[in-house]
Amino acid sequence: MTRKITSGPIRNKERTKDKLMTAVGAILKKEGFTGLNVSKVATKANLDRKLIYDYYGSMEGLVKEYLNSHDFFTVNIDQTKEIVEKSRSDHGKEMISNVLENQLDSLVTNGELRKIISWGISESSKSLEELNQKREFLGEQFFSEITDEYFKSKDKNIRPVVALLIGGIYYLTLIAHTNNGLVCGIDIRKKEAQEEIKKTLKQIIESTYS
Repeated sequence: MTRKITSGPIRNKERTKDKLMTAVGAILKKEGFTGLNVSKVATKANLDRKLIYDYYGSMEGLVKEYLNSHDFFTVNIDQTKEIVEKSRSDHGKEMISNVLENQLDSLVTNGELRKIISWGISESSKSLEELNQKREFLGEQFFSEITDEYFKSKDKNIRPVVALLIGGIYYLTLIAHTNNGLVCGIDIRKKEAQEEIKKTLKQIIESTYS
């Protein structure tokens, strides 16, 4: 039996990268993206700042990898193809509902994701621009191959419906966790509110497809 490698350059590199990612997340939750810099991340990770340049080339490279590894839309090309094929039978209706519900769950429970969305809304960044382009690329594959033909002759269009629902999920989750804000008396941090929103998401998607 081959003995499992528990140490060495490869394992040490992975541990170091994990420490750097954890440090980025911790600083992000406490100070936001404006608090991220090489010195703070290295200090938080208790590592030499040189390792950031060795493994990522720059602070921007580290942030880019962090964003890609924490984004709820991140899937690879093979997964995208599988999603498209599974969605053909109902023209994407169930998949859209599932994606929106998963997005809601992720943003309610994950403070790092909320910071990513908030940063993307309020600041300009090459890393965030590339992340959004990646999301749009995946979305475009889905819409162009699955939903566009179905809605071509109808008086409804699923694209703006999904865009508005995504925007609503962003706002509900961000305002509640940032400023204890309610929207129409709804506190999305409460389980019963989450279930009501999910039920409504499904109703809207069903109505759009009907």
